[in-house]
This record gives sequence, C-alpha cells and structure tokens, in this order.
Amino acid sequence: MSLHIAAGPGDIAPVVLMPGDPLRARWIAETMLDDARCYTEIRGMYGFTGTWRGQRVSVQGSGMGQPSLAIYAHELFAEYDVASIIRIGSCGSMTQRVNLGDVVIASGACTDSGMNRLRFEGFDYAPVADFGLLRAAHAAAQHVHTPYATHVGLILSTDAFYAPRPELVSRLADYQVLAVEMEASALYTLAAQHGRRALAVCTVSDHLLTNEKMSALEREQSFTPMVEIALGAALSQH
Repeated sequence: MSLHIAAGPGDIAPVVLMPGDPLRARWIAETMLDDARCYTEIRGMYGFTGTWRGQRVSVQGSGMGQPSLAIYAHELFAEYDVASIIRIGSCGSMTQRVNLGDVVIASGACTDSGMNRLRFEGFDYAPVADFGLLRAAHAAAQHVHTPYATHVGLILSTDAFYAPRPELVSRLADYQVLAVEMEASALYTLAAQHGRRALAVCTVSDHLLTNEKMSALEREQSFTPMVEIALGAALSQH
C-alpha cells in the first residue's frame, strides 16, 4: 500500500488515465466508465477503477506540475505494477496551426524544469512517448467523431504557469514545439526508468498567440474526444 494512493492489491488496473484535475478524474469515471469505484481520495486526489468496453481501466488525478505528477506516477509504476499511464489534460497552443479545441499527442516533451538536470547531473535527457501508444493514439483519433484536428509533435512541459520569460517560450515554437503544459516530461522520464509505457494526449484550452480561451462549458464538452483517443490507445495495447 503506497503512501499517497493507499489502494489495496488489485484495486488499480494495468492501464491508468491521468488528468491533473482530480474532479476531472471523477467526471471521467462517472460519465465514461462502467461500474466505477473510488479506490482513493487521499488529499482530495481521486482515483477510480471501472471498465470501458469490457476492459478494466483506472483514472487517477495527479495535481498540477511535474513534482506532483511524479509522486503519483512513481507509486503507480513501482507499487501497483501499472503498465501504461496516459496523461490527459489541457494545453496551450504555441503556433497558429494548432487551434482551440484541437488535440495534441505528444511525441516528446521539452522542459524548463530542473528535475532531469538533477537526475542526470547536467546531461540533457530527451523524454519521449512510448511508440506503441503513440501509434495507437494516432490510429484511434481517426475513429473519434470531432470537428477538431489532431496533431502529433513536441510539447513543452514547463514549471511556471505564468511564464516569467515568454520570449523563451515563443522561441521554442520556431523549433516546431506545438503546445505547452506542465507534466508530460516527468511522466515520460519515469516510464523509461521503470520500463513502462507513457503518453500525453492534451486538448488545447487556450492559445498563447491569439489569447483565446475555452469557457468551463467548452472544456467539458470538448475534452471527451481526448479521453476517447487515450482509452482507445491504451486498451489496444492489452
């Protein structure tokens, strides 16, 4: 039984979807999973296990930022033998070709965080997605009914929600970084450490260039395709 999740043996499925917002975890469990049961609510960070199309799947909140996600991802991999974690959440577009409501599947995650610099003593480690999950997510996206586009490419995992150096963030767009969020780099690194699979699938909820933002209702209605892509990808691997 782990310190921060404290679920019992067998409570957590081999496949875990991981939104940052624990209330989004509860919404997914209540609206998209069958027979969902809560296995943790420690610190208000909900976790549920249910079924989707007859296969067991869990959904676990991670909180905001790489340090918070790293706690939950480590415990899922090390204590519960989870095989695959797919982060699902929001991101901000950094380029004109990625629009509000589009889905970004992250092939790799750049970062301004010091976590990997400490881990690798100054070396630059390149955190990348599991190729099988990435390919499966791209295939699953072709069968999800949505008016929005799906993109595959690099994202930025930043430690600062309110960027102190926005000119540095915009420079990354010149190197084909599509969007910014706060968790994927740590997830990809931990999956590699534990020999497991990881992917980030994010919906564009705001646009750094146009300053467009989704309303709360628009977020709720447009996040479903992202979850369907993630479920289709994860469960195709089992």
